[in-house]
Amino acid sequence: MPIFQYKGYRTDGSEAAGSIEANSLKDAVLRLKDSGLYPRDVTEAAYKDSKGLFRRPDISLLPSTTRQLSTLLSSGAPLMDALNSLSEENKGYWKNMLVNIKEKVAGGSSLSKALEEYGNIFPVFYVNMVAAGEASGNLDKVLSRMSGFLEAQENLKSKVRASMIYPVFMICVGFIVLSFLFTFVIPKITRIFKDTATALPFITVILITISDIFQRYWWLLIGLLLGGITGFRRMREKKRVFLDKLILRLPGNILQSLYYGRFARTLGFLLEGGLPVLRALELSAKSIGNQALEMKVMEAGKHVAEGARLSASLEGFPPVLLQLISTGERSGQLIEILKNAADSYEEEFSRRVQKALSLLEPAMVLFMGLIVGLIVLAVLLPIFQLNQLVK
Repeated sequence: MPIFQYKGYRTDGSEAAGSIEANSLKDAVLRLKDSGLYPRDVTEAAYKDSKGLFRRPDISLLPSTTRQLSTLLSSGAPLMDALNSLSEENKGYWKNMLVNIKEKVAGGSSLSKALEEYGNIFPVFYVNMVAAGEASGNLDKVLSRMSGFLEAQENLKSKVRASMIYPVFMICVGFIVLSFLFTFVIPKITRIFKDTATALPFITVILITISDIFQRYWWLLIGLLLGGITGFRRMREKKRVFLDKLILRLPGNILQSLYYGRFARTLGFLLEGGLPVLRALELSAKSIGNQALEMKVMEAGKHVAEGARLSASLEGFPPVLLQLISTGERSGQLIEILKNAADSYEEEFSRRVQKALSLLEPAMVLFMGLIVGLIVLAVLLPIFQLNQLVK
């Protein structure tokens, strides 16, 4: 059912504005009049697709929306009423999406089937968990567990984003400062050296050459930077597995802890939700974020389907994690052990990120100091040579 935006007046003369669902524009006007409003302007809300760089829906609303839906269902509210309340509370893309989902459910579709249309919002594991909850009659409990899982994942993403702000900021500031020096400051200082008949030191010649490049070919440098970014993205798409294998070999094992924590957390959550082991492994593999590890998990799923144990099928995973999985398989407490392993890896990831950042700050200061020192040296050496000639 379409959504119409309206502006009008109440019976007391005060202005009113909002949105209303109706079959047509005429129906919307009639409904507004029946509710005691006098519409002045009624237009159908424009539905914007999520495709496009600047029109992506806010996926961060998924955990809170799932929590609200779980709370409404737990309180005894029917599914249709719960979806209607959520659609009225949200705006824009989410409002349109929830209204469409409600209409599909009203037409006889299951909630999980209605969610499949919005794969950009609801991951595959989310749809599968909702289907399992509908089949077992525990949809509210499944949604409650899922909201906790999504909130934990969102918190982890926030930590990753927060940890990247400082190094990216430092790199951008350093690039801007050096560009300003080479473009505006250094040319004025080195101008006096270009007219001298004496041979300039090699480091000064390099400094003057770099400065000339920044002055004359700044457009080319910007083009190379943009081209490099575009080329890296294309190479990452074509050589994703190769690059992901290189990431796993990086010193410090920072991202490895993130990947293993994601895998353990997702697998434990899906098994707790009642999904079969093979389906849980398939969905967990896609949530890791590293195609090299994803392929290993998918290969392990084939061995498990043939009767092998999971701990003996995961090749390339840390021995500690494999031992924990093996212990969980023997004791029948695999879900709890996977949760504990995920907590451990996420804490380890946080510690390693903090350690890397504590080392990055002095490294960046040292690098900038080295660059400035070389610039000062390149400027002072010719001055010393001119001073010797004068004497």
